[in-house]
Amino acid sequence: MDALKSLIESRHFDLTIMVLILINAVTLGLETSPDAIAAFGPLLTAIDRAILGVFVLELAIRVVVYRTNFFRDPWRIFDLFVVGFATGSLSVLRALRILRVLRLISIVPSLRRVVTGFITALPGMGSIMLLLGLVFYVFAVMATKLYGSSFPELFGGIPESLFTLFQVMTLEGWSDGVVRPVMAVYPTAWLFFIPFIIATSFTVLNLFIGVIVSAMEAEHEAVESADRATLHSDQAIILAELQALRAEVRELSGVRG
Repeated sequence: MDALKSLIESRHFDLTIMVLILINAVTLGLETSPDAIAAFGPLLTAIDRAILGVFVLELAIRVVVYRTNFFRDPWRIFDLFVVGFATGSLSVLRALRILRVLRLISIVPSLRRVVTGFITALPGMGSIMLLLGLVFYVFAVMATKLYGSSFPELFGGIPESLFTLFQVMTLEGWSDGVVRPVMAVYPTAWLFFIPFIIATSFTVLNLFIGVIVSAMEAEHEAVESADRATLHSDQAIILAELQALRAEVRELSGVRG
């Protein structure tokens, strides 16, 4: 059991699984090409099944080693979900096999920190989403009342206005597709759209970035603090062992004397 635990916790084992994940990603990508299927179809299928077998065996070993503790680690549950759910003969499940590539997140520490930081930022992002929703609703009601009669396809109702304003916020075709046609009828419409773009695209969305960056910095600092604590603990153990060795040496010197 100790040998299995040392094996699955070794860096070489993680690197092997990482390489298999990358190979699996390439084979799954090649399966989307008719030419590749015609030339190497059976080989790609064999490689996919072999790698899946390795993943299942790996998870089985982890369950045996960690037992109930296996389900206390969210990353192990994530691996189990990705490997188990994205396996099957149905066409939808075959398409979901590419989800196995996401296992890189649980193996690469830097990716784990990014995802953990993003999850930590979700509560703060909820408040910003509420603020963004309020801004959208206020501007959607105003746009419907101001421009709905002349542009019913863009601002005929709240749903249409929300969708149009979302397009404006993304800055995708906002000028020629929305604002300029409206300004041809309402020359002062820029007084409405420019404040909306500033409030959403440049202000609220930057708040998202700020919250996420802050959360990732906090996660990075937490990891560094844990590493320092581990280092100090190891140093304390080494110092204690050195002191014990010195005491033994003194005792041996006294006996010889």
